[in-house]
Amino acid sequence: MAELKKGIGTKRSAKKNTVTENKLEILITTVPRNKAEYFVDLIQSFEVNMQMTVFAEGTADNGMLAALGINDSAKAVIISVIQEKKIADAVATLEEKFATIKGGKGIAFTIPMSSVIGTLIYGFLSNDKTVMENK
Repeated sequence: MAELKKGIGTKRSAKKNTVTENKLEILITTVPRNKAEYFVDLIQSFEVNMQMTVFAEGTADNGMLAALGINDSAKAVIISVIQEKKIADAVATLEEKFATIKGGKGIAFTIPMSSVIGTLIYGFLSNDKTVMENK
């Protein structure tokens, strides 16, 4: 029985575990609604296969908006699934665009994903074609 367990463990450890090497996170980006399409395209350039855009309204009242010089409180919240190794580049690019695009201020943060059901779904979300080809 010990030999059987040893053989199973050896066979399993020789296999490369793509999932633990390439974790996924959820990237939440809030931008002005009129800039949503631009930011969706920008985020997609970081091998993001799944994104969802939800329209929202800011919470500041008209007096506060006028004091801050903001005309429109219409926002878009972009929810993206991104590879952990791509986050640093994506966030740096978003920060640069928030600072340089006229009327393109926004915020972005990530939430780690703890699990995904199914290797094909993982392969699609991570844009890992080797996972999908092995099935």
